[in-house]
Amino acid sequence: MNLSLLLFLIGILGFVLNRKNIILMIISIEIMLLAVTLLILISSYSFNDSVGQTFSVYIISIAGAESVIGLSILVAYYRLRGNISLRT
Repeated sequence: MNLSLLLFLIGILGFVLNRKNIILMIISIEIMLLAVTLLILISSYSFNDSVGQTFSVYIISIAGAESVIGLSILVAYYRLRGNISLRT
């Protein structure tokens, strides 16, 4: 559980400190989602429950869809502005 908490804090720190780069913000959100998934898997294993494993697969599929949508928005932003930096 400490590992998932550490990964979640790293994701929050990465999101807060890299507010200028869209790619690093997306990666930080993915790290936070994977930390929550790891916590659910650990809890599911300790309680001997298979519902947590099913729910973690659901979270991973939603995270993949979120990544695709985020990267497509990033491509559209790059085509509009010419760079991916949020600095104006």
